[in-house]
Amino acid sequence: MSTSDPWSRPSVSDLRAILESIEKQDAVNQRTHERIDLNVPAEIVTRRGNTIEAMTREISRLGIGLLHRGSISPGEVTVKMASETRNYTYRVALEWCTPCDNGMFMSGGRFLGKDEEDGK
Repeated sequence: MSTSDPWSRPSVSDLRAILESIEKQDAVNQRTHERIDLNVPAEIVTRRGNTIEAMTREISRLGIGLLHRGSISPGEVTVKMASETRNYTYRVALEWCTPCDNGMFMSGGRFLGKDEEDGK
């Protein structure tokens, strides 16, 4: 995979560098629901059907945080993640998207429901 591709998936080192810069700014955590760091590859499929390679940043019972290249408009999207044994597809109401370092964007949204679980 070419790193010159503007839509390529952020690397784990990209993710770590951005998370470190955020941690310095975000000393007070005022979140209602506990979030768990989760750094796995994901795909975001927009309403128009565009697929954007991403990395998850964190996940809670109610929502998910993502890191990707390129801005995504708020609205309903599909987020796909895979473990070694299963594929997970979630409908997510993307509520925000903001630029951060190195031409990356962070976004976050709440789960609308799980579309399917694939037992591959």
